[in-house]
Amino acid sequence: KERIEQAIDDHPTLKQFKNQLLIDITTEGLRIQIVDQQNRPMFALAKADLQPYTNEILHEIGHALNDMPNKISLSGHTDAAAYTNGEKGYSNWELSADRANASRRALIAGGMDETKVLRVVGLSSAVPYDKKNPLNPINRRISIIVMNKQAEEAITHEGGTVVVAGEAEAKHEIAEAAAK
Repeated sequence: KERIEQAIDDHPTLKQFKNQLLIDITTEGLRIQIVDQQNRPMFALAKADLQPYTNEILHEIGHALNDMPNKISLSGHTDAAAYTNGEKGYSNWELSADRANASRRALIAGGMDETKVLRVVGLSSAVPYDKKNPLNPINRRISIIVMNKQAEEAITHEGGTVVVAGEAEAKHEIAEAAAK
């Protein structure tokens, strides 16, 4: 975590977007989240097209991640606003997956070895960052998890599951509701 935080502080491009880079430790490993702000979105509205500064951020992160031996997992997230553009059936689920894949391509373009990617998923608005305000722009984000060995093994061994951040709370709420 300190290594990534130092890389952000040392790099002029990353430093100017520091308030959009959230870093924490989860059960799966080190999580780097790149979040939207009201006046500075990561992607074009309702599209998977990266803004130039987002592309630059991901290139730099990709370069830094290549120095680590761990595999990574990418998750795309949207806010809860209904997706109304495009073809019938295309929803925030597809949009979040397309954005996760656009981020994967940018990380690789930044120098990250493509074999480091173990998982790319779109989570739509299912795991909001701001649970009290599902329309908050901060819910639109890309999560990059530098996975620990346990998380890697759970994914690579058939039938293995990993608890995604936020999933444990959701399972607890479901269990409580079922018990009532």
